[in-house]
Amino acid sequence: MRKMKIQEMKLSGAFEITPTLHEDSRGFLARTYDQDTFNNAKIDRRWVQESWSHTENKFTVRGLHVQFSPYTETKLVSIINGKMMWVIVDVRKGSDTFGEWDSVLLSSEERNSLFVERGFAHGCLSLTDNCDLLLKSDCEFIEGKGTGILWNDPIIDIDWGEMHKKPIISERDDAYPSFNDFIMNYGGI
Repeated sequence: MRKMKIQEMKLSGAFEITPTLHEDSRGFLARTYDQDTFNNAKIDRRWVQESWSHTENKFTVRGLHVQFSPYTETKLVSIINGKMMWVIVDVRKGSDTFGEWDSVLLSSEERNSLFVERGFAHGCLSLTDNCDLLLKSDCEFIEGKGTGILWNDPIIDIDWGEMHKKPIISERDDAYPSFNDFIMNYGGI
């Protein structure tokens, strides 16, 4: 019995995970994590925190968030309700894809997840109201041990799709430095 499909994304260290559904008249069961399957794909981690994130409104942008070493985090992002575009930007010093981005559409219809190794900036855009995510992390989040990169930086040039209005975004996230400033100040992580 196949438990899940694990597909490598464009950037090395990122994988989209789609569970196999086992359905009957009562509903379904979908395994979202299986240590043996992850071990076989060489993406196993020891998870130390899990958080539930709720976003009220469509077209809300969060990020791009970055944690500094040794507080960088491998993440497993699973959608529970709604539809969310999750964006990653490679900020690993010396990486062949430094500064490149990729994204995955997480939806409760697909019940898919995203696994991302350490060394990426993270951002997301809600595409429906009432989006709920579960985020596993292999490192404890420590407030003040990170920064961000401006979500709409023209050098990174993320295609956020068509937003019919200015996105809902926190003052902090909208005031993050440019990618060039991030490079000048930190060089990467």
